[in-house]
Amino acid sequence: MYLYTKAFHIIFVVTWFSGMFYLVRLFIYNREAQDKPEVERILLSKQFSIMIKRLLFGITWPSAILTLIMGYTLLYLYPGLPMWLIVKVILANVLFLYHLSLHIIYKKQARGNFKFSSTQLRIWNE
Repeated sequence: MYLYTKAFHIIFVVTWFSGMFYLVRLFIYNREAQDKPEVERILLSKQFSIMIKRLLFGITWPSAILTLIMGYTLLYLYPGLPMWLIVKVILANVLFLYHLSLHIIYKKQARGNFKFSSTQLRIWNE
């Protein structure tokens, strides 16, 4: 049971990270589309909105939730609680806060509020 849980945990961590990194790239492209001529802007914004929504709710959120479930299951199954594991749990929770910040950016962009420039989003992605 422990090895299967660990394997699924690793798989979901990879998909969660991939989803978050690509999500910000789509935010950047969506922001840059706002500077295009009207017809192009409308088409690109519509397409990027669909892509962002599918990525966020179809891959990134499920992966984040399953990562946390598998991670806390591993904590329960792991004998003892070494310091490195405590640090890892803290960092994973910080990463989840980053994920929540991406969800806030998604909500703002969905309302047409492009507060951040593409450069700021690139920095946030790094």
